[in-house]
Amino acid sequence: MAEEVKLIGSSLSSFCTRIEWALKLKSVEYEYLEEDLSNKSPLLLQYNPVHKKVPVLLHHGKPLPESLIILEYIDETWKENSPLLPEDPYERAMARFWAKFGDEKCLMGALGACRDQGDEKEKSIESAKESFDFLEKQLQAQGKKYFGGERIGYLDLALGWIPLWVDVMEEVGCMKLIESQRFPLLHQWREDFMESSPIIKECLPPRDEVLQRFTAYISHLRSLAALNS
Repeated sequence: MAEEVKLIGSSLSSFCTRIEWALKLKSVEYEYLEEDLSNKSPLLLQYNPVHKKVPVLLHHGKPLPESLIILEYIDETWKENSPLLPEDPYERAMARFWAKFGDEKCLMGALGACRDQGDEKEKSIESAKESFDFLEKQLQAQGKKYFGGERIGYLDLALGWIPLWVDVMEEVGCMKLIESQRFPLLHQWREDFMESSPIIKECLPPRDEVLQRFTAYISHLRSLAALNS
């Protein structure tokens, strides 16, 4: 029931979007609680006192933070609906590995390339592309349409930030990260993922709003870098 599951999130956050995708694909009813990250609510501070970040999933009043952990919890709690993680233990472990890699190396690398300027920028762009090379090789090794096989799964949702948020980063950073020539499979996956289910597009925030927020965020990071230089 809706009152049993609540999601504290921010509509412009890719980490929150991946949770909405999972809940909707699993046909789980939930209440969405929009968080103002510039003025964090007592509810968020109560349920995630450690990191004070979104998303936070509340199930029967019990809080669970961190998006990748939440994805696993959703999959294990509502097993009967559209399983996300592979059944094989090794494949499950590797899906977790690549999801973490996507957040820590690909996303952070893309963010760094977007933020950096001057002599460091080209190095950061190439470093980010080298991280995406590993995802390209994963798709090639699997020979499947999605990272999850022939249908979207846990890793696809974990990497679901790529289509919209990389596109925005490329515009803000005046760069190109996922070129079709270097990343033909990842480029195709991006298109297939967006068309895999109406739910995927329905949960995405408006691009203009993401662009506006991200432009301000990058300007802030560059200002901090200039002060510390």
